[in-house]
Amino acid sequence: MVSNSNIPRAVVEHMVRDQVYAKMGLNLPESAQAPNGLAVNVSARHCHLTPQAVEALFGPRYELTPMKGLFQTGAYAANETVTLVGPRSRVISNLRILGPCRDFNQIELAYTDAIALGFDVPLRLSGEIAGTPGCMLMGPKGFFEMAEGVIRAAPHVHMHPADAAYYGVQHKDVMKMKVHGDCPVTFDNIVVRIDESFNLEVHIDTDEGNACGLKPDTYCELIKQINESNKKKENR
Repeated sequence: MVSNSNIPRAVVEHMVRDQVYAKMGLNLPESAQAPNGLAVNVSARHCHLTPQAVEALFGPRYELTPMKGLFQTGAYAANETVTLVGPRSRVISNLRILGPCRDFNQIELAYTDAIALGFDVPLRLSGEIAGTPGCMLMGPKGFFEMAEGVIRAAPHVHMHPADAAYYGVQHKDVMKMKVHGDCPVTFDNIVVRIDESFNLEVHIDTDEGNACGLKPDTYCELIKQINESNKKKENR
């Protein structure tokens, strides 16, 4: 039984799966045995804001207050929320802000959210907001107009360099993710993002999570995706 509270949750989940598979007389697939375990989480609609946007919405010198920590080190869901006004004058209230503040403003919506609000949102990686739609945000102390920054976040995996070395991938490579369970699905084009500060975690949105029936105990595996140029090299 695991009692060390400092062990990352993904590692604990991996250890539990390993024991369950062993009891069943099965072995975990090789792709499940990454050095730091694998977490797959649904990223619900949210926003990232600059300090200037926070002050416009909540008042001068206002700072976000953490509500709960997230899987990535230093990231948190803030107590503060805003109201998002879409092109059809429809709104989403209580849109959660994720902290800490960034140097750009960004709204991440699922496709069904975007349709309901009237947005035509592109699929983008976080931070790649050039040419994306803008919106209006309302807070308790004012309004903030974003000229751009509303996206549907591309499915991606955060990796420490040790995990990237294990899987044999580089920054911005793409992988497949096989989701087992009652609604098995294989996602293509999971974009790899690598940083020393990252914990091994896949982010999909609520539409994608619902489509595959993702649950906390659903077994998922990452698979290196071979592109056409690599296939040609291997066939020589």
